[in-house]
Parts: sequence; structure tokens; C-alpha cells
Amino acid sequence: MLEVIWTTVKLAGLTTVLLLIVATPLAWWLARRRTWWKEIIAAVAALPIVLPPTVLGFYLLIALAPSSPLMSLLHPFGVRTLAFTFTGLVIGSMIYSLPFAVQPIRNAFEAMGERPLEVAATLRATPLDAFFTVAVPQARRGFLAAAVLVFAHTVGEFGVVLMIGGAVPGKTEVVSTRIYSLVESLQFAQAHALSLGLLTFAFLVMLAMLLIERRAGQAAS
Repeated sequence: MLEVIWTTVKLAGLTTVLLLIVATPLAWWLARRRTWWKEIIAAVAALPIVLPPTVLGFYLLIALAPSSPLMSLLHPFGVRTLAFTFTGLVIGSMIYSLPFAVQPIRNAFEAMGERPLEVAATLRATPLDAFFTVAVPQARRGFLAAAVLVFAHTVGEFGVVLMIGGAVPGKTEVVSTRIYSLVESLQFAQAHALSLGLLTFAFLVMLAMLLIERRAGQAAS
């Protein structure tokens, strides 16, 4: 049981860190760019919200299979497939949770407005300096909200991780897939214990989000 919990925490933690790195430049571009087709990119990034997890998991499974064009590029490096591997789980989790990282950070960048960056420019700060010394600190609540949402969403995901990871014990099995296996084998007591743990975790996440929003509202008033 501890191994399953550790795999879940490791997957959620790694997904959160990598997604914050990937989502930040995308959110910045979406917040700053003034072009009509940026919303097309935003819609593509938000697709996992409305796509059934099984649909996303199915296409990712095909993309990560040994016969896919993507995997053929990695064959010379000794990588035949990423399906049913922890690396594949991380990739699937990042795609599935991408909207929960991009949107809060984008909103924070947009709420910041132009004035702080204009002031930084008058002080001869380069765009890169202004980004790291002005924009990122100003958007810290967006980063915090994104981190909480991505971590929680990854812990609770089921369809994508089941299809890509296959719930291999000791390798790709996480808490959500373990609950499914326990219910299938009629081990309701253990399933209840894990489900209660996830329910408590979900409540704490929602409480944390409400507190973040409340502090943001107080700071703005």
C-alpha cells in the first residue's frame, strides 16, 4: 500500500514541477500576445478539460506504442515504447493537467496589467529581468493555485493513468487504480480506507484554494 501511495505522490510531484516549467512561458505568451489566433492555442491547451479521459488515454497509448512514428524516432536510442511505464504516466499526466496549470498563471499575468512592466522598462530592465523580478513575483498566487490544482488533479486522475500505465504493481499503479482493483476484488474495507483518504485530500485542496482566493481578494481591495 505504501508503495502505491509513494508512486502517486512521486507522479503528482514530478508532474507539478514539470508543468509549472512548461506552462509558464505558454501562459505568458497567451497573456501578452495580441493576436486573434492565440485563443485557438488556448482552446487546444484546454481540451483535456472537456475530453473524456479514456479518449485522451487512448490516443496517448497509440502515440507511445512501439509502432508509432513518435516512438520510431527514439528507437535508435534504445527506447521502444513509453506505454505502461512511469515516464509515460508523467507525459500523460502533464497533458491531462495542462489546463489546470496554464489558466491560473495566465489569469495572474493578465491581472498584473502593463504598469509594473512599464516601470521596469523605465529602469532599464531587460524583458527577461522584468519577467523574473516583476512578473513572476506579481503572479505568485497564480503559480500557487496552479501547483495545488495540478498536484490534486494528478492524484485523483484515473482514466488516463489506467490506459497509459496499465496499473502495473510496483511500477505504474497509483491510488485511484488501486481503489478500482480493490473494488473489483470485493475488498471494500481497503477500498473504503483509500477512498476516505482521497476524499479528505480533496477537501483540503478545496479549502486551500478558497483561502488563496480570499487572500487575493483582500490584497486587491
